[in-house]
Amino acid sequence: MEDTVVTIPPVFVVDSRANYLTMHKEKKQSWKRAKHKFLMVLVGLALLGLLVEGYFIYRLEQKTKQMPTVQTFQRPFAHLLGSHLPVGEDNVMQWVKEGEAITQHMAYDRGRLLVEVEGYYYLYSKVQLNAADECLLIQHKIMKNTTAYGQPIELMKSKSFRCWTQENQKEMFSQVQDLWNNFLGGIFHLQRGDRIYVTLESKENAPLNPGPTENFMGAFMVFP
Repeated sequence: MEDTVVTIPPVFVVDSRANYLTMHKEKKQSWKRAKHKFLMVLVGLALLGLLVEGYFIYRLEQKTKQMPTVQTFQRPFAHLLGSHLPVGEDNVMQWVKEGEAITQHMAYDRGRLLVEVEGYYYLYSKVQLNAADECLLIQHKIMKNTTAYGQPIELMKSKSFRCWTQENQKEMFSQVQDLWNNFLGGIFHLQRGDRIYVTLESKENAPLNPGPTENFMGAFMVFP
């Protein structure tokens, strides 16, 4: 038994890592090349997009230069002040355009404002007069003449009746002023060619208190 020699079969170790590493490196290099190509494509698309955008901006600028200049729309308005001859024919109040009075895109003719642009307008009027008489009926109106209707149209009206019933009251107030103020204002749809005016009717023709802050009328467009 001592002389018996035990022979151990050789063990062969196969190293397969060499081929694996080689294939891994090749795939990695291939991915890098694909990634580089993909980035180049993205860069090219971005440059193309910039060129296209620049072209359209250039075309837009050229068209803008060729277009006629468009003026900013200015809304029509008017503000008129009381005249030294305040009430004319048919009780139509007369106005002046001097001083703080102004008109824009609205004409004025013998107490009437002429509408030149159709739209919704805010109309207003204020009057002040001496109502110290014994009995006095006062009517303040804003009227409209339109080609669509043959008769004047009342847009707004205010009526006031004052009367002193006792003689002593009449004597007491005969030497003082009893100022009557009235203001009318509202929004109306007006058409081109309409004429807007104010009438003032009072028994015994009570005198107006003169002054640009006491008597005025006006209009301005609120929506075209």
